[in-house]
Amino acid sequence: MLKLRLLTACIVASSAFLPALTTQVAHAALTFEVAKAFEEAPQIAVVPFASDNVVYSIVQSDLQRSGKFNSASTNLPERPTSSAEINVATWQNSGIPYVVVGKVTPSDDGLQIQYELFDVKKNTRLLGEVLQVPASRQREAGHLIADKIYQALTGIQGDFSGQIAYVLRNREAGKLMYTLQIADTDGQQPKTILESPEPILSPTWSPDARKLAYVSFETKRPAIYLQDLATGQREVLAQFKGLNGAPSISPDGQKMLFTGSMDGNPEVYEMNIATKRISRLTRDTAIDTEARYSPDGKSFVFTSDRGGTPQIYRYDLDDGSTRRLTFSGPFNARGTLSSDGRSLALVHRKAGSQYQVAVQDLASGVISILTPTPLDESPSFSPNGQMVVYATREGSRGMLSIMSVDGRFRMRLPSEQGEVREPAWAPRR
Repeated sequence: MLKLRLLTACIVASSAFLPALTTQVAHAALTFEVAKAFEEAPQIAVVPFASDNVVYSIVQSDLQRSGKFNSASTNLPERPTSSAEINVATWQNSGIPYVVVGKVTPSDDGLQIQYELFDVKKNTRLLGEVLQVPASRQREAGHLIADKIYQALTGIQGDFSGQIAYVLRNREAGKLMYTLQIADTDGQQPKTILESPEPILSPTWSPDARKLAYVSFETKRPAIYLQDLATGQREVLAQFKGLNGAPSISPDGQKMLFTGSMDGNPEVYEMNIATKRISRLTRDTAIDTEARYSPDGKSFVFTSDRGGTPQIYRYDLDDGSTRRLTFSGPFNARGTLSSDGRSLALVHRKAGSQYQVAVQDLASGVISILTPTPLDESPSFSPNGQMVVYATREGSRGMLSIMSVDGRFRMRLPSEQGEVREPAWAPRR
């Protein structure tokens, strides 16, 4: 499958390039579908905010899809808009331990959003804040509030305010089109970054989440581009003879790993982005590809079949040593590290033809299969390491799924307009 993937990436398409370099709103958002919920999670009531139809529903949805809570905004025992209005005894009798209340008030600068998190058992306000936001940023405010509530209750930073990049493949007027998009983590507010009849592959974020690197075949050959999301400006980073693929930008934003074959065999190279100078890092007769920097930038993981089957290795940038990380199963590929460097998400095949997303604990080496579907690929950790987004297929639909690393919660993000592939979760800004 590894060699087939590389060969497929090098197929030259036949249509002309139709650029769309300015950011624009796409035609349809991804659809949020809960596939598996954790029923034993603690309950949290998100009471509809006064004078609001947007913010509270985003907060409620975010907390629900975290897998850490069962949140609700309906069938509540009462509907207070401030902690002072909460009847503690009523909520204690309902068995709901946490309550979120708030109100939205128009102001000269847009909207004033006041919210509070209340602990029913302790009869204590855990969190309270007033936000001033433009009226057009209500969704962002809702995600931010959910982030803060999540952190207050779990001690872990929330990732609801982030974004996910992905490639949408669909047919328009009988022609196959590829669209590079970014959207909120709930699939809403999609924006098109690039549209082309030629394949777009392997989007990857810069560490400040302000740029995307990706592979495009618009010149009939694979080349790696780096694009500024705010301005739409982009530059070509790699268009060497042969393969140019699988980009990964270093944590300091100064270098890029990529797979190249300018020397004949697919190997991992490193480029200084400012000077464009490259260094060849791996030297083996096997295929070396899919390199991803570690969080500290001192090493990277990559896929290689140098041992006879595709497995994941770690390369130390200080001394050039290589160490194999995966030993379970005949196929392990597309590895990516969590932000704390302790876990490795990968595509794993235990036996037969099922390719599933798994997570390996690097200290123990134990691999845990995460997903229940048979054709999964391209896993990417959320910044807090609590969720993994990946591409999968269910029936005839190619879609994205997001699953908690403990396997307790999974949601699907199908598109109404085509197949969704190649997801990449943005780093936290």
